[in-house]
Amino acid sequence: MKRSVTISNENQGLLYGLLGVIGFSLTPPGTRMAVEYLDPVFVGLGRAVVAGLLAAVILLLMRIPLPDKKYLVRFMVVSLTVALIYPLLLAWSMQTISASHTGVVLGALPLATALVGALRSGERPSAEFWWLSILGAITVIAFSIINGGGSLQSGDAMLFLAVIIGAIGYTEGAELSKALGGWQVICWAMVFALPILIIPFLFVAWPVDQTLIPDSAWYGFFYVAISSQLFSFFPWYKGLAMGGITRVSQLMLLMPFMTIIESQWLLNDQVSIQTYFFASMVIGIVLISRRV
Repeated sequence: MKRSVTISNENQGLLYGLLGVIGFSLTPPGTRMAVEYLDPVFVGLGRAVVAGLLAAVILLLMRIPLPDKKYLVRFMVVSLTVALIYPLLLAWSMQTISASHTGVVLGALPLATALVGALRSGERPSAEFWWLSILGAITVIAFSIINGGGSLQSGDAMLFLAVIIGAIGYTEGAELSKALGGWQVICWAMVFALPILIIPFLFVAWPVDQTLIPDSAWYGFFYVAISSQLFSFFPWYKGLAMGGITRVSQLMLLMPFMTIIESQWLLNDQVSIQTYFFASMVIGIVLISRRV
């Protein structure tokens, strides 16, 4: 007699969260490829516009009704953070910072998401978990200072602010996903952002001479628009809702090492031994925090 195997909601949440992190890990190299030749405002706004148009098509094809008005304010929070502010900060910062450096700094997202999640959803992780999360954040900040020659680089401030903004968007989206489903949340958030973004995107930031833009820049742009801004959120929000914001958000600590490897492969980034060292420390912290 065969025994059926069931996977707990927490473990399913971790699996979905991991899929989301894998998709997000290519965001820094994709953004770097784009901003080398495209205006960062174009990249920051355009990725959300493309995602919003695609999301509108998906919602129409699936015949999904408008969400209840009681969710409108919460959707606007997700739209402003995930569709507008976070992409712009990331694009601006990556004019001066490498993709591998960005990937390590974004390792602070789990701590920020856990903090916002604890305040927003009432989750109360253990003291050991908090100490490990703080240690992870300190590791990331130390890396930024050392990699910046003893001081924080100009783009680091934007990255740290992007971490806070991203954490707010992740948390609010996860809370909405419990009621509506992760893919619907990000689709509607992108659609609601379109009226705000489409005019400046078309008339302010569009590149003057598109013939001078190499294919690699467009590849990077459309990756961050289609995957980073939309489809990677499908499993990510579902994972946060199923497995708990605090636990699943710690998977973001795996992103630095993924991003480093991808940056070497796609951009030929010269990655130092200390970058691998700090990335390994971050991965070790997430493995230990998973146990507590």
